Amino acid sequence: MDYLKKLSRFIIPYKKYGILNIICNIFYALFSTLAMVSLMPMINVLFGENEKVYTKPTYEGLKKLKVYAEDSLNYFITSTTDSQGPQQALLYMIILIISLFLLKNIFNYLALYFITFLRNGVLKDLRNEVYHKVLTLPISYYSEKRKGDIIARISGDVNEVKNSLLAVLELIVKEPLTIAFAILAMFSISVKLTIFVFLFIPISGFIISRIGKSLKRKSDRVQKEQGVFLSTLEETLSGLKVIKGFNAEGKFNKKFQESTNKFYNFSNILLNRQNLASPTSEFLGIVSIAALLWYGGSMVLIEKTLSGGAFITYMALAYQILTPAKAISKASYKVKAGNAAADRILEVIETHSPLEDKPNTTTKHDFTNSIKLENVSFKYEDDLVLRNFSINVPKGKTVALVGQSGSGKSTIANLVTRFYDVTEGKITIDGTNIKDITKHSLRSLIGLVTQDSILFNDTVKNNILLGDENATDEQVIEALKIANAWEFVKDLPEGINTNIGDSGNKLSGGQKQRLSIARAVLKNPPIMILDEATSALDTESERLVQVALENMMKNRTSIVIAHRLSTIQNADEIIVIQKGEIVEQGKHQELLDKGAVYSNLIAMQSFQ
Repeated sequence: MDYLKKLSRFIIPYKKYGILNIICNIFYALFSTLAMVSLMPMINVLFGENEKVYTKPTYEGLKKLKVYAEDSLNYFITSTTDSQGPQQALLYMIILIISLFLLKNIFNYLALYFITFLRNGVLKDLRNEVYHKVLTLPISYYSEKRKGDIIARISGDVNEVKNSLLAVLELIVKEPLTIAFAILAMFSISVKLTIFVFLFIPISGFIISRIGKSLKRKSDRVQKEQGVFLSTLEETLSGLKVIKGFNAEGKFNKKFQESTNKFYNFSNILLNRQNLASPTSEFLGIVSIAALLWYGGSMVLIEKTLSGGAFITYMALAYQILTPAKAISKASYKVKAGNAAADRILEVIETHSPLEDKPNTTTKHDFTNSIKLENVSFKYEDDLVLRNFSINVPKGKTVALVGQSGSGKSTIANLVTRFYDVTEGKITIDGTNIKDITKHSLRSLIGLVTQDSILFNDTVKNNILLGDENATDEQVIEALKIANAWEFVKDLPEGINTNIGDSGNKLSGGQKQRLSIARAVLKNPPIMILDEATSALDTESERLVQVALENMMKNRTSIVIAHRLSTIQNADEIIVIQKGEIVEQGKHQELLDKGAVYSNLIAMQSFQ
């Protein structure tokens, strides 16, 4: 249960519900025992075995409380039997038993009622925390992790922790107290018989603990496999066109079925191990009851040291221990499964992000001078992608980065927006290192349009409003006009309120890209980064998008990463990159006149 310490900050806000649950469980355990003990006077009335007490007893302190309670009850039964008859005394005993069972069940319901708020509250806060961590962790984290595994942790694992919270409280409060009160009552009836019963408890406990020893490892294996097949499902939905286009349905189906077969086998082993707990504990309990019947029966029939009513009540109390004992064995398995799930959740929550803002970072509200990359080197894993890279982008100017695929162009966009941190060197905005600026304020200054138009399953309007959530419909429409997108949006069934489907798949590539540009236009940032924004488009769409980009870049500082060189001929400076290093820089005509790398790139793309 170590994970409870780690999860304590999620539990503390709901601690009042936990306290109320514990209080109700105490009363539940008390009334459970009293309900069983109340069977003894009823049986004694039925068989006329109750001790006759004609004088009202007097209270003589806690030491003689048991004697006082027994004498008071026997006095009540005796006086009622004498004045109203034994049937009336029996009726009173039945009413007492019903009342005690009613109180037991009321407190059981209240205990479950209060714990519901704690469990669901922790579930909500855990999911919110994991999702928040998903948003704040760097992009590099997800290049190493399966998306499906993250989904499994935020759904299945969190739910497992929720279930284990109830099991923990049953394990440490409800069932142990029920057993403790029952044992106290059993001792009060017969010390000798109770000591005999205790000879069997360590044996039962040892056998049950052996069954559940490896449960955490088996539970962890099940949860990991769930992450694998959820990842396969997520990849299938994302790449359905490719799968169908390459007739790869069989391959992916086989991959998914291999994972679900493993999940099936692991789950069977886990659940069968869990299911073994209840019958094992019940059988061991019945063996104990059988031994009790033999030994206790001799005390009633031969030694005459125990009354029949006391023995039947004792048997009921002994059997009552079985139910919480089974519950404890089941709960211990749930706690082990919850522990494995909590480890997987806490692994995400406690992952440190290398991109977290430092304590002394400043908030930057404007851009006044230039962006500089000074001797920047960077590597994703082992090999350097950029080497001693230096450029200066003055305010209001457009700098274009060109080069073959893999030369490091897009890496520069990732570094300026601080999706990654530089390995060596520094990037500054107006002379301030971007590591000393809060990520939120840095990204507020930057608009980003990527090659892949990332849109969400929502309306046109809500996709555009990511640029400025407080914008009016008129401002949204104006941004769409600047982006050359209004011409098709106005013809959609519900205009800007039309849902564009998953990833915007109801639209063409050019339409999606123009919505991405409109989103950046609405944000209205002073710095614009265009990462191959037209490379995936056909000629007509490229022309429309290029006009939109030119509209957007007016009076802005722009870094343009270009694959199609026709789109950057008007740039203030063109920087040619090869293998992470600058090989040429200058204006379009200057570089053409050199007849070197840039000129060759132009020739390969058949531009005159």
